[in-house]
Amino acid sequence: MCSSDLFASLRWGEAIALRRCDLDLGAGTISIRRQYVELATGHQLGPPKSRAGIRTLALPPPIIPAPAEHLDAYVPSEPEALIFAGPHGGIPRPGNFRRDSGWSAAVTILGIPGLHFHDLRHTGNVLAAQDGASLGDLKARMGHDSARAAMIYQHATTEADHKIAAALARRIEAAATRPANDTRPAR
Repeated sequence: MCSSDLFASLRWGEAIALRRCDLDLGAGTISIRRQYVELATGHQLGPPKSRAGIRTLALPPPIIPAPAEHLDAYVPSEPEALIFAGPHGGIPRPGNFRRDSGWSAAVTILGIPGLHFHDLRHTGNVLAAQDGASLGDLKARMGHDSARAAMIYQHATTEADHKIAAALARRIEAAATRPANDTRPAR
């Protein structure tokens, strides 16, 4: 569950609504078509948070073995079977997930105590921004209609800005050391 949230930018309600038919391991994709919303009376199944929330995302190939193993070990073969079910086959609740998975102990061992499940979504989006994802790419991946929410993750681009400045500096330095009659672009 954690790798799909981190690398596919899923919200909690989207992750717990995933069915076997939403995961195409051959294509390396995950399709988000619905979400659960937790109400005082239980869970309600509905569409994702926004129109853009209905999306199909590519998964990084190195993580595909983890969901494949999870499907084989824990998910019934029916296409509509929940990928992430609670201990009795029902819809997991955040508090029960944290308790049953040993979340607090695990994140403490990893050296990141206090990490919340939603922080995985944030981290995945920051990593995508650092790797050069445009605002439009981030919006599509996160399932957002507006640029406002996607802009939150653009703070990571200051690192990219330094890389750009360093690359420009190399061009300037290369141009400064070339003979005056060399008209090729600096590389």
